[in-house]
Amino acid sequence: MREYRSLALTVIAIFIVTLVGAFFSPTFNEQKTYLELFFLFGALLFIFSILVIFAAIGFSSFSLYLAVFLAVVMGMYGVEGALLVTGMTYFFWGSIFAMEVLLFYNHVKSAKEWFITRYTFKTFKNEYYAFYPMMGMLYILLEFVPSLFYREKLLKFSPSRVLKEMKEILKPE
Repeated sequence: MREYRSLALTVIAIFIVTLVGAFFSPTFNEQKTYLELFFLFGALLFIFSILVIFAAIGFSSFSLYLAVFLAVVMGMYGVEGALLVTGMTYFFWGSIFAMEVLLFYNHVKSAKEWFITRYTFKTFKNEYYAFYPMMGMLYILLEFVPSLFYREKLLKFSPSRVLKEMKEILKPE
């Protein structure tokens, strides 16, 4: 825990020194340079944070690809482009994960095999919590809305039951 504290203090110090340099610069050109440096450090911190987040939730090889891709996108389109790529990645991967969870909940054999080949319980649990909103959204779109239109019986969905079943099926890390 101590290493993280010193890392956080170093990052904060870099931002503070850069802002102090911008504040005390005698010319507008120097202030502009310091502020551009401040935003560049922020962009780099953003890329590193995204890398750490994806690595922590189980995308070990994907996180390196995404970090490089985000760096390229940020270089070409700025922070807004990188936020768009991150949001779209979350949406698409979350949709795939949530769809597989719904299929697993409805006892589809291929979904069970998909989880067994790709996940340990720890990595599943991380993605389960990361994509929990996507599971709810897909349940509403695929079960609730059609049941309103076609007057069919609504199938219940219990994410906590999925987590319990996965704990039994997936091997712990």
